[in-house]
Amino acid sequence: MSNTNQNPTPKTLSSEPCALSSVRSSVAVMGVSGYAGMELARLLLRHPSLNGSPPLFLGRAEGAPEPLAAVHPQLMDNNGTGLGAGGLRIEPFSWDLVQSRGVEVLFLATPHEQSRELAPQALDHGLRIIDLSGAWRLSAAQNRAVYKFSDEGSATATAVQTKAVYGMPELHRDEIRDASLVANPGCYATSIILGLKPLVSAGWIDLDRGIVADAKSGVSGAGKAPTAKTHFMHAADNLSAYGLFSHRHTGELLEQLDLAPAQIVFTPHLLPIPRGILSTLYVWFTDARQPSDVEALYRSFFAESPLVRVFPAGQLPQIQYSVNTNYCDIGFHLADDGRRCVIVSCLDNLLKGAAGQAVQNLNLMYGFKETDGLI
Repeated sequence: MSNTNQNPTPKTLSSEPCALSSVRSSVAVMGVSGYAGMELARLLLRHPSLNGSPPLFLGRAEGAPEPLAAVHPQLMDNNGTGLGAGGLRIEPFSWDLVQSRGVEVLFLATPHEQSRELAPQALDHGLRIIDLSGAWRLSAAQNRAVYKFSDEGSATATAVQTKAVYGMPELHRDEIRDASLVANPGCYATSIILGLKPLVSAGWIDLDRGIVADAKSGVSGAGKAPTAKTHFMHAADNLSAYGLFSHRHTGELLEQLDLAPAQIVFTPHLLPIPRGILSTLYVWFTDARQPSDVEALYRSFFAESPLVRVFPAGQLPQIQYSVNTNYCDIGFHLADDGRRCVIVSCLDNLLKGAAGQAVQNLNLMYGFKETDGLI
């Protein structure tokens, strides 16, 4: 994307986020055409705390306006306009338009290279950002290397990275409230981190034996652009592993769980279903535990996390329970020896794994109820 900054005297990067209006909530979405962008539009249009102010939807700067419902007919209302929103359009992007509409928070549902370009400009214009791409999720350069960012190591990228907060409310709720840039987590990473974090934090896992994270995702996790591997003839009636030891979400696991690469093996798989993730996590405990102990640990850790559902000991979640919801479902089964434990973590990759988590972060930034528009 070309540089479309039309403000001749932009603000400099601020060390403090701009204050959000207590009266009016004004948000914009860049990149609404994809699967996660569609879910983000649907959630925001129905959000009960946005005071009847629909989002500004932004498309390519060189494009022409087009009806939102033409891109996503599922958002059409009975008048053929848009989800009760008076015929909203996707508008050509410009900073002048963003500022004239009084936008305070900008969602970036864009490819990571576009987010690397747009985030610094948005911060210069005094906006707060929720970025759904992988552009700003990783704090360590060795973990970011998998993205091959063209601006890696530049002064601008370094300054922006220091502002980024990993947008997992269950782990970073307080930091998200005041963040100027929230880096929304990856979908696989969300399911695995939430499934493992209570045990890792408690020091119960024997890390010398290592962790195995076997994760499977529906085809929508690969994005809307068709590829040979997401083509019906490849994906239907098939199950395939990919990205072994090289998947982009691996760095998120290492950083958020404070693990060394040798302590976890993560293997993603492509399921022949539209959406949903099931992660099966295999661990050894350092000491024998009772099922009641494990369940109590999870319930205590997530006691203030309304979008994580902990199943009773021995009961396991399934994709069908969490798909089309904003929940992450977690269950476990403990072997008779009390040391071998299998954790199953399920979520909808487009909701809790993407758009739903982004709205959860918006709620924290605005001081809304964390579940507003989500349950």
